[in-house]
Amino acid sequence: MALRMSIAAMSVLAALLIVAAGTAAASHPSCPATPPDAGATLQVSHAFGPCSPLGAESAARDASRLLYLDSLAVKRRAYAPIASGRQLLQTPTYVVRARLGTPAQQLLLAVDTSNDAAWIPCSGCAGCPTSSPFNPAASSSYRPVPCGSPQCVLAPNPSCSPNSKSCGFSLSYADSSLQAALSQDTLAVADDVVKTYTFGCLQRATGTAAPPQGLLGLGRGPLSFLSQTKDMYEATFSYCLPSFKSLNFSGTLRLGRNGQPRRIKTTPLLANPHRSSLYYVNMTGIRVGKKVVSIPASALAFDPATGAGTVLDSGTMFTRLVAPVYLALRDEVRRRVGAPVSSLGGFDTCYNTTVTWPPVTLLFDGMQVTLPEENVVIHTTYGTTSCLAMAAAPDGVNTVLNVIASMQQQNHRVLFDVPNGRVGFARERCTAA
Repeated sequence: MALRMSIAAMSVLAALLIVAAGTAAASHPSCPATPPDAGATLQVSHAFGPCSPLGAESAARDASRLLYLDSLAVKRRAYAPIASGRQLLQTPTYVVRARLGTPAQQLLLAVDTSNDAAWIPCSGCAGCPTSSPFNPAASSSYRPVPCGSPQCVLAPNPSCSPNSKSCGFSLSYADSSLQAALSQDTLAVADDVVKTYTFGCLQRATGTAAPPQGLLGLGRGPLSFLSQTKDMYEATFSYCLPSFKSLNFSGTLRLGRNGQPRRIKTTPLLANPHRSSLYYVNMTGIRVGKKVVSIPASALAFDPATGAGTVLDSGTMFTRLVAPVYLALRDEVRRRVGAPVSSLGGFDTCYNTTVTWPPVTLLFDGMQVTLPEENVVIHTTYGTTSCLAMAAAPDGVNTVLNVIASMQQQNHRVLFDVPNGRVGFARERCTAA
């Protein structure tokens, strides 16, 4: 099940961030040169970043060169360039570049840790908002997955019509409904090739939430990229997400055990059989400054039966906390700041003057993650308004679930080590200047 921000939060994102990115792009009209594809690590940049995938110059050539040289030092670790989709995609996601089919067709795929089945907009798709869909007819290695196959059984809501021998499936993604033909083709991620990769070839889409460039599911389910490549990458990956305002292609997705940080604080990974794709962890509390705020234990407790607990998600933009958790955090932040409070869109703790924001520390079993101001606060481009970049879980949607979202993960190396049942955090400045 995908976890996504509310429409209100999305509108605030547009109000606060698009102008910021557009202003930055005006002063930096091109993107830095990036190294060639190689190995199993992909660069990651935010889809709202100011760079366009249509051009590159040498504004940060040295930084890119250092990343490239660093990639040569570790087996199966490298940095493949991807493009910002702010102007092209208009989605609040991080994207990686991949190639599908024979000959290869270029794709920009959203990185989603809460989803399993990958899906790609295909030619003839009704309602798919893309100008460059994947064309199965142009790929000699494309194959539809037949009904009755093991893959068909694993697909979400599989179906086989009387007039077709091929497997189809349907799923919901936030406010979008998707219908796809279960398919297989050759997928290339950097220089690593996954033959007979199973994915959904989108045939129909409604709603506005689905990333138009398609999706790479990094969840734990049987059809996820992680499960399909377990012999290659041993169900292990990590990423560092750069700032959503980044001018550079400096974030990275590392696949496989090689090249992962050896010294990193970790917390146990929890399993929920009812929501098996999600990366649950046990958050035990929150500290604002030096004070651990008072939160009812039940608001943080992991409960597989109800889905309650805390998950890490790369596809949600702003952290959403169940009401008792958010109110305790918000009230202590307000007390520490001590200035008149205003609201803006979906954010209820904003200040129209320059204020000093306290650090926020997320407490987990065996691990603490202290978030500096850049992970806690969102600023307007003009003036001095700033807002706490978190919110309460929306009524009726995941009301028992705490979601640690991408903005709070930015500039951290986040490790997902499924075989050893752990998730790790380490501060890593992957937003290049």
